Amino acid sequence: MNLHEYQAKELLNTYGVPIQRGYTLSDIKDLDYISNKLSTETGTKFFVVKAQIHAGGRGKGGGVKVAKNADELKSYASSILGMMLKTPQTSKEGKLVNKILIAEDVYYPGENKHEEFYISILLNRSSSKVMIMYSTEGGVDIESVAENTPNLIFYEEVNPSIGLMPNQARKVAFNLGLSGVSLKNMIKFISSLYDAYIKSDASLLEINPVLKTSDNKIIAVDSKMVIDDNSIFRHNSYADLRDETEENPVETEARSVGLNYVDLDGNIGCMVNGAGLAMATMDLIKQSGGEPANFLDVGGTADADRVEVAFKLILQDPKVKAVLVNIFGGIVRCDRVAKGIVQAYKNMKDQIKVPIIVRLEGTNSKEAKKIIDASGLQIFSASSFSNVTERIKEVLK
Repeated sequence: MNLHEYQAKELLNTYGVPIQRGYTLSDIKDLDYISNKLSTETGTKFFVVKAQIHAGGRGKGGGVKVAKNADELKSYASSILGMMLKTPQTSKEGKLVNKILIAEDVYYPGENKHEEFYISILLNRSSSKVMIMYSTEGGVDIESVAENTPNLIFYEEVNPSIGLMPNQARKVAFNLGLSGVSLKNMIKFISSLYDAYIKSDASLLEINPVLKTSDNKIIAVDSKMVIDDNSIFRHNSYADLRDETEENPVETEARSVGLNYVDLDGNIGCMVNGAGLAMATMDLIKQSGGEPANFLDVGGTADADRVEVAFKLILQDPKVKAVLVNIFGGIVRCDRVAKGIVQAYKNMKDQIKVPIIVRLEGTNSKEAKKIIDASGLQIFSASSFSNVTERIKEVLK
């Protein structure tokens, strides 16, 4: 589950991570009240207006502006709120900005210059450890830094059974070139950030930039946070953080009926039971010259109703040229699945305009093939992976 910047910051602050303070706005008529409140609480003279969408690169698309007076604040807020914001991480159409964040200015003058860093925490699956990735090159695309100056990116791995050790936090701060008060503040910042990552069950926590202010404070100016969906049952308040308007509507619909669905960019729809078989099926499609249009795990109960819902989800994608159903009948018998497929097809006959390729293997697979072949419908049965490959190639031709 992706969080908006303001949501991630609020969550981080509960774990003691210093943040750039601000208030969200969804109606322009509340602008004066919010700006006056923020100015009174923080003493800020300038305001930062930030679009709140689930995509990076907002500044490049005009979704982040610094207002130096009341007229600029009203102009920027009015133009950003309700705009279709296009960034390198959105579709060509962009994303509608339903909410903006009015934040304090933290780049104020002082004795020292301000500095920007990049810090992220994520799981390194190859080592089964938590990885802190950080760089002195904050405030820019980390992908560009990795490509052009990889020597400026550092890594620190943490054994999750032990946790972040004090010497590791100090190492991060030293490698960022800090000393004195800013060094001590960065050590505290890293420790609090790691604590937030672990206790919130995040799968990704990215701060870009982390700012050292002119008076040596360390604060999170931006924040990207992804919460592991499987952990939400442990956090009662997190369900309210989900913004379904920012999510793929098909994936949202699938989740509401208990299906595991991920939208992809290919041309062959997949309906499979079991995540491992689903991944193997996607590989099979690619080896056949196609591209998977989705990941869809229907689970162990592929009855007629569940199959029909799955078909509807897949067929919403206009790029789909065929649907591959690959079911292993272990707990569920293949003949029952075959009956479910035939019944679902008959119920949706006017909606199905593409061929359906079905491979049912396992308990009563022979009976299942007879049911499919005798249906008289545009359903092509396949008894092996090689048959599936042939069918896919025929469809693509």
